[in-house]
Amino acid sequence: MIGEHNYAVRVDWTGNSGTGTSSYRAYGRQHTITPLGPGAEDKAVIKGSSDPTFHGNAERWNPEELLLAALSQCHMLAYLHVAVRHGVTVVAYSDSAVGVLRQLPAGGGSFASATLRPLVRISDPTQIEFAQSLHAEAARECFIAASMNFPVGHEPVTTV
Repeated sequence: MIGEHNYAVRVDWTGNSGTGTSSYRAYGRQHTITPLGPGAEDKAVIKGSSDPTFHGNAERWNPEELLLAALSQCHMLAYLHVAVRHGVTVVAYSDSAVGVLRQLPAGGGSFASATLRPLVRISDPTQIEFAQSLHAEAARECFIAASMNFPVGHEPVTTV
């Protein structure tokens, strides 16, 4: 191990409608996610809830979306780093990631898969195939993807 990095957030439930968790439908799933640590005062608080399927607020981020966003962000940042290392100039990058969550009949569930669909634009048309191949290296270097227990697929498209 080269090093260890520590991260901290605070999650506060804000969905008490007056009777707490007196019944399944009596409480809101709203919460806030606040970053802690150096520089935290400059970061926005994230307003979260559960997915509307689970009685959440559709106007707020849910944990499943945040997990998918973390995977997408991590791959993008790893890809940009790998591109620099290999002399590929990326001029635009976007991703439309999707994930599949499977519920269990007895309750609970887990992600079955996630697929990242990066659209990458580079400056040199002779490097399209090479730039496309760098997603495999980026996938190996992504800390978040390496922490998952489900497959993370990649369907990249590279253009000039």
